[in-house]
Amino acid sequence: MGGIPLYEREPYRTESRTVILSTGEEDARPFAVLSDTIFYPEGGGQPADRGLLNGTPVLDVQRRGGEIRHLLERPVVPGPATLRLDWGRRFDHMQQHTGQHLLTAVAQDRFGWETTAFHLGGHLSDIELAVPKVPPEELRALEDAVAAEIRAARPVTARRVAAAEVAGLPVRTRGLPEGHEGEIRLVEIAGVDLNTCGGTHLGSTAEIELIALVATEAIRGGTRLFFAAGGRARRRLASHEERSAALRRLLGAPDEALVSAVEERLTRLKDAGKLLKGREGEEAREIAAALAREEATVVSRFFPGRPATFLNSVAKEFVSAAPSKSGLFAATGGDRAFFLLVAGAGAALDVQAAGREVAALLRGKGGGSGRLFQGTAGSLDALPAALERLRARTG
Repeated sequence: MGGIPLYEREPYRTESRTVILSTGEEDARPFAVLSDTIFYPEGGGQPADRGLLNGTPVLDVQRRGGEIRHLLERPVVPGPATLRLDWGRRFDHMQQHTGQHLLTAVAQDRFGWETTAFHLGGHLSDIELAVPKVPPEELRALEDAVAAEIRAARPVTARRVAAAEVAGLPVRTRGLPEGHEGEIRLVEIAGVDLNTCGGTHLGSTAEIELIALVATEAIRGGTRLFFAAGGRARRRLASHEERSAALRRLLGAPDEALVSAVEERLTRLKDAGKLLKGREGEEAREIAAALAREEATVVSRFFPGRPATFLNSVAKEFVSAAPSKSGLFAATGGDRAFFLLVAGAGAALDVQAAGREVAALLRGKGGGSGRLFQGTAGSLDALPAALERLRARTG
């Protein structure tokens, strides 16, 4: 495909007629090369477009050398073709990418924060700023300054210039793609930014609608700034409102009291957990004492509806109360079954060998070390047989 592609000439074009020049496979995926295309190939931080080629889903678009490959759900044959673009995805990318240009320009010119990288993500996008930290008040000031430029409805245009012309222009750039030759494409936000870029962009900053600065994190000595533009920001706000409404119903608190209401309940839950753990320890000691009084050298107990952690509590108390005995314990929680084999310091049992035998009988798997072996069981039906086998081992 020679010349300037259609996605660059007419970024708002959603359908077109073209010709499939050739087809092939890349990593077992069929692809087609076209005479022209409205599909943007991944590059410059912007993901590839999606859509249909003669009704066949286009799953990815990539540059390979001098051609653009459209990776497809199924093979197609050379000849005439109709392209239909996933316009919702494209417009979203145009909002995020144009928003990034504006955000980068304002951050550098008003605040002195240079952008070193850009990533257009599936839910949030981000730029990396060459500044160690951005205080919250300056972040809000940046958001306000960007909003003013959006309201100004500044025209956004693209043009190509000879490489020799670039040196004499106030161009903002993070460098050209490796191996780039020929003319250089410039994207301009009137009065704000002139940038080298091959991506698709809006015709006016007004179409960005808004940019919400969501969060920051430290990265490589700089700051990663997460943002959402346009429809993404509106959908994000709607999602937050739905979530807040659900929390208000659950907690019986207004928005401004939601955090404190959650903190209060977490404190109660933590206190209840401590109380439950203390009672569980008391129960484990009582059970262990009862097991220690049994005459058998190998004892067993099944605990329905108890977690595997409870078996460990019982085992710990049991070996303390009955150092010459061994214990086989089992429990069920939800749709899972657990077992644990433990032996006191004076018990005559090879716990690891016996544990593997028990695991096989219970159609389960497990492991351990020293005087303890535990795991999951496929069935506890053979628990009595496993107990008899253990008692046979200890004579």
